[in-house]
Amino acid sequence: MADTPKARTSDEHGYQLHEQVGFLLRKAYQRNCTIFSDKIDGALTPMQFSILHRLAEDGPMSQNMLGRSVAMDGATTKGVVDRLGARGLLRTERDPTDRRRHLVSLTPEGVALVDSATDAAIEVSADMLDPLNKRERQTLIRLLGKIAT
Repeated sequence: MADTPKARTSDEHGYQLHEQVGFLLRKAYQRNCTIFSDKIDGALTPMQFSILHRLAEDGPMSQNMLGRSVAMDGATTKGVVDRLGARGLLRTERDPTDRRRHLVSLTPEGVALVDSATDAAIEVSADMLDPLNKRERQTLIRLLGKIAT
């Protein structure tokens, strides 16, 4: 251990972890996930809810389009769709206009769950933004949208 070099400190290089956008976004997302889990009572993850909500809003679509619409890579989307399908919340069927493609859609159980979870998701956002005033909330949403593109 005596031969291990000493790493430079924040005083030397100026990098303050607690001021970095990635660190703060991760902490905020962890807080969001905790609130989400409490409100949804563990029934869905935020990613699963995103998939269900997108299908509720836009109707059946290919798995590829679904993943892109909620900013998930293909492998993650497949895993989420498979898990929701195994729970009876989603179904896949051949696209009648393109037999090579499968469409993902909600089952009646999926519709019921996303409808009840949406009310809780609204509360999650309200709880997350509660420390901010109305103008700060609008600014935060606008700026996050700007850097998320």
